[in-house]
Amino acid sequence: MSRKCALTGKKANNAYAVSHSHRRTKKLQEVNLQSKRIWWPQGNRWVRLNLSTKAIKALKTRGIEAMAKEAGINLNKC
Repeated sequence: MSRKCALTGKKANNAYAVSHSHRRTKKLQEVNLQSKRIWWPQGNRWVRLNLSTKAIKALKTRGIEAMAKEAGINLNKC
């Protein structure tokens, strides 16, 4: 499974690591993913998702139902 946020779709970014002498080598900036159990009130059960920390923060204000609908995720299959 790829390292990708289930709700926002965030994934790794290609970047350069620049040394003091300005040599550039390629590196990956990974997403800060957390495996979380979130209570889904409409389904009356827990749902386990891999979420970025930004998505966890947004869940508190927007709610799981709205974010899953926007991302096109069926929470019954999670």
